[in-house]
Amino acid sequence: MSVSETIDGQSAADIDAQASEPRRLDSGEMKARQQRSRRATFVKWLRKVHGWIGLWGAALGLLFGTTGFFLNHRGGPLRVSTGEPQVSVMQVPLPQPAPQTPRELGKWLRHELNLTGNPGRMQKEPAHPVAWGEHTVVQPEHWQLNFASPHENTSAEYWVGNGFVTVKRSENTFLAMLTNLHKGVGLSVGWVLLIDTLAGSIILLSLTGVLLWTELNKRKTVGAVLVLGSIVAAVCVGLM
Repeated sequence: MSVSETIDGQSAADIDAQASEPRRLDSGEMKARQQRSRRATFVKWLRKVHGWIGLWGAALGLLFGTTGFFLNHRGGPLRVSTGEPQVSVMQVPLPQPAPQTPRELGKWLRHELNLTGNPGRMQKEPAHPVAWGEHTVVQPEHWQLNFASPHENTSAEYWVGNGFVTVKRSENTFLAMLTNLHKGVGLSVGWVLLIDTLAGSIILLSLTGVLLWTELNKRKTVGAVLVLGSIVAAVCVGLM
């Protein structure tokens, strides 16, 4: 073997050894790689949060989307009817002695008629004189009570001194019952808090959706214009 071949062989071995050694990154490259790693981790976490929140609100979102459509069209010009309620009126004899307050009357009616709704407003109009032609008579005290539930609404009217109370019941259709669920008519605190979680999940879905768009798209200005433009357009259409 000649001297030149020996030198060439050593040079080739040195080059291969240098090539196999990992190249050391400078501080700028290390910082850029760490930033990319943190961004990828953040995007991955954001996607998981967005997905789990969407899964939690999927069923209730379907319910509230459907009922929101009917509530949006409950009046003109594009009215969509949810069906007419079945109304029944009856006069219920009072026990003796008769209830002395609207609250006592409400408790008695709820037990006597097995009312399912929660007691709502109780109005009490005191006795007062009214004109009847040339005469003046005293109108007796007047009570009004309401019991509301998603399935039915019950109202009671009582003139103090009568031996009976007039009760009016309105049984809602299935679609009307769903819209009452949307509005929270006659429901418990638990349902109200459950719907609050749905409202919070919608807010989080909106925020995480915007963050995902800004992280996965470089045209952040376009996204900001679209978000602000949609808000302005919604306000303008609502005020028209």
